[in-house]
Amino acid sequence: MEKYKSLREQAYEANMEILHQKLAIYTFGNVSAIDRASGVVAIKPSGVPYADLRPEDMVLVDLDNKVLEGNKRPSSDTKTHTLLYRNFETIGGVCHTHSTYAVAWAQAMLAIPNLGTTHADHLVAAIPVTEVMSDEMISGDYEHETGNQILNVFKKHNLSPEEVEMVLVACHGPFTWGKDADKAVYNATVLEELAKMAYLTLQINPSTPTIKQTLIDKHYFRKHGKDAYYGQSGY
Repeated sequence: MEKYKSLREQAYEANMEILHQKLAIYTFGNVSAIDRASGVVAIKPSGVPYADLRPEDMVLVDLDNKVLEGNKRPSSDTKTHTLLYRNFETIGGVCHTHSTYAVAWAQAMLAIPNLGTTHADHLVAAIPVTEVMSDEMISGDYEHETGNQILNVFKKHNLSPEEVEMVLVACHGPFTWGKDADKAVYNATVLEELAKMAYLTLQINPSTPTIKQTLIDKHYFRKHGKDAYYGQSGY
């Protein structure tokens, strides 16, 4: 579908940024981008090394996971991506990586606490972690249930996907999203850095408390919301 050439290119460039940011190795990880007007998603093909990827390799699927165009199988995580698109209706891109520190927190089954202003610059909450998936969910529609685990933790903690654009799936790894595929990868890069900082901080002082609320509010709202004053317009 020539009309989706730019969508494929967006997805391709975002997937290559995973490699550039060293968020995954070999064939690990995937990014998708959506055309909201048509409900068409472009996603990385399953098991293809980044060095071999081309824009035309991106597989087009609909929100029911039907392959619309592509001669390769879509990512095995496609059902997780499409579930997030169906439920988080403002997002335009989804990213899944296997970055080291974020995966370590996911494997430890712990949320990443908000310990400092770098974290507070990006979100006010801890980075949530899902429950461990039940045997029934694992043996059922696994990738769909992975998405349900993400929805469940957001519902449990009353989190907004526009304010918290990242999550850890317990025993698995991180998923991030954003207004487009580029922002989804940006958030994955930020998440990895926050995971590393939190790990090192707690190694130095295991009893480090979370940052106080006044500092969280100051750092978050100077970058977000109607009264934000950080940065320049157009950037």
